Amino acid sequence: MTTAVPPLDSPFPERGPNAAADAATDQAPATAATAPRPRWERPAYLALLLGTAALLLWNLSASGYANSFYSAAVQAGSESWKAFFFGSSDAGNSITVDKPPAALWPMALSVRLFGLGSWQILVPQALMGVGTTAVLYAAVRRQFGPAAALLSGVTFALTPVAALMFRFNNPDALLTLLLTVTVYCVLRALDGAHTKWLVLAGAVIGLAFLTKTLQAFVILPPLALLYAVCAPTRLRRRLGQLLLAGLAMVVAGGWWVAIVELWPAGSRPYIGGSQNNSFLELTLGYNGLGRISGDEVGSVGSGARRAGGAGAGGGGGGWGETGIDRLFSANIGGQISWLLPAALIMLVAGLVITWRARRATDSVESMARAAFLAWGGCLLITGLIFSYMQGIFHEYYTVALAPFVAALVGMGVAVLWEERGGLAASLTLSATVALTAWWSYALLGRASGYLPWLRWTVLAAGLLAAAGLLIGSRWRPGSRTGGRLLLGAAALGVGAALAGPFAYCLTTVDSGRSGSIVTAGPAVAGGAGGPGGMRFKRAGAEGFRGGFPGGPQGATQGAPQGGFPGGAQGGPQGGMPGGAPQGGQAGAAPGGQGGQGVPGAAGGAGGRGARSAMGGPGGGLLNGTKASAEATAALRANAGGYTWAAAAVGAQNAASYQLASGEPVMPIGGFNGSDPSPTLAKFQEYVKAGKIHYFIGQNDGGTGAEGGQGARGGAGGPGGPGGGTSSAIAEWVKAGFKATTIGGATFYDLTAPVSGTS
Repeated sequence: MTTAVPPLDSPFPERGPNAAADAATDQAPATAATAPRPRWERPAYLALLLGTAALLLWNLSASGYANSFYSAAVQAGSESWKAFFFGSSDAGNSITVDKPPAALWPMALSVRLFGLGSWQILVPQALMGVGTTAVLYAAVRRQFGPAAALLSGVTFALTPVAALMFRFNNPDALLTLLLTVTVYCVLRALDGAHTKWLVLAGAVIGLAFLTKTLQAFVILPPLALLYAVCAPTRLRRRLGQLLLAGLAMVVAGGWWVAIVELWPAGSRPYIGGSQNNSFLELTLGYNGLGRISGDEVGSVGSGARRAGGAGAGGGGGGWGETGIDRLFSANIGGQISWLLPAALIMLVAGLVITWRARRATDSVESMARAAFLAWGGCLLITGLIFSYMQGIFHEYYTVALAPFVAALVGMGVAVLWEERGGLAASLTLSATVALTAWWSYALLGRASGYLPWLRWTVLAAGLLAAAGLLIGSRWRPGSRTGGRLLLGAAALGVGAALAGPFAYCLTTVDSGRSGSIVTAGPAVAGGAGGPGGMRFKRAGAEGFRGGFPGGPQGATQGAPQGGFPGGAQGGPQGGMPGGAPQGGQAGAAPGGQGGQGVPGAAGGAGGRGARSAMGGPGGGLLNGTKASAEATAALRANAGGYTWAAAAVGAQNAASYQLASGEPVMPIGGFNGSDPSPTLAKFQEYVKAGKIHYFIGQNDGGTGAEGGQGARGGAGGPGGPGGGTSSAIAEWVKAGFKATTIGGATFYDLTAPVSGTS
């Protein structure tokens, strides 16, 4: 939408006095990409990147190893190139993580260069956040100018879930960066029908596939359709370019898949998350279509869904109620939705304003329309899938929406500002500011006792800014007073819109986040996440947030507010809500302060109790145990004589001991303990060959009804598909080897069988 250099009182590009002359002489109007840079742009851009880096790096080590499931794989990859290539959980290469390995590679290289530690693992993630901000800025600036780009960059950096995930070691950080780069490349390709940019976009999507499989393909339909319809070249060439981009995508994402599928299964690690040792099965099932339908064989929620139909969570099976309002719900709203209503309004407004544009290469308006269609299409399709998917869904997935929301906000403000002299545009801009202030007020109110003064300040400032924008736009044209009123109201409106998410970001970086399921900001009323929950650390205390699938609402209420308001000091009071991920009947174990109570469950036939999810002395499904000094010393003793210093059921348990000792620990059954790896016969073969020193059991908890021991009881393991394998191994170890308590954990020395056994 940009044409000429803006007047001094306007931060956004707009039509200037030379627009008519340009049209009369058939001269292409100046765009933001070709217009002279204002003097303030470079300092502002540098401040944006430095501010983003400061936010993401602040207190980074507080999260420790963050998600130890991935940290263990990073540690393994830093010691073994084979583990690096496959994404193995351990340097012995027994099993991979349940994702392709691209997200692990930058972290593993960092650890190879600088040694194992929290900073070495998490700094690459933080740098990806800075890189995403830079790419987003560049994409928006080309058509909408530096002020719009700056607003988009700040909006993205201050999105709470972005501040969380770019300080964490899940694959979502790299995925979000690659999705942003993809949109940028497609927009560059559209601006002149450049084949190289479209091919590059395809290659980036291929790399995104190696980061988080099919989620990378979610944005393909709107982007491919946009190029096929709007690229300024003949149809045959457009289709040929799309085919080349598709080929680049297949090559960039398929080379690793081909190697893995062709590699002899006996000489590579088992593909974690699959039931048949197949990456294609993992891609299409557990990490693919199963996420949409909820039928994810091997996941902790699949048993509950099969046993109880829709589950307690309503339309979402066991992962929360689905529906168009899911992204605004109690546990998700504070992560991503602060400016989501504004982004949707800006999308509609931007399309209305630019709809009359031609497809010609020199049409600035057509490229602006294409930008709205690209970012808006990605937002809508991703948001709809997140809203209605019935399989595993965690709040932090919504980080993929953050660049789309931020881009639409910056672009929409730019076009409405340009059209502010019209009543419809001024009303839309004013109403959007008022709506955003009200929604921030509502979100801040969900966290009991969280900065009560802020929610009222945001509401008052937002309403005042909305009134100022409306009055200023109706002022006499050219009035200096009216211009100053408009700029002041605009600045106040931006401050009111970003104050709430900024506070959530500060709360997020003020305390560490670790475990498998994490959320940004303070505990909120009615927030019940996926199974397990977030483990948060602050001032030496630990607690948990969240619950099992189907857990009651309000699971996170009652968390004390400490440190920066909303920072977790002791965690929720009492026991956590229970659930039945493997089809058992839910029950709740009593808990004391600090979130020490954990879910309990009685396993159904063929199932296992679900008490493993919360860690504790024996570790758990979603959060590993804390390895004692005694246990660590035992694992290190004579470790060089074994392929694995130990084996433990579940990847989080194994990861905790592996990270503490630096020695490979075999995760039996993979992440959920439900993968059939290794088989009992294979495990017995390893033991007979002297490749495993210890089996680490669990010594706290009870017994699941009819299904054998609970996952936290004795040496039991989860049930479900493949889960009988880990349980059979645990029972065989218990029957044939003597248990010894080392540092509070139960160790079985696999080199010393009980007399008379083999």
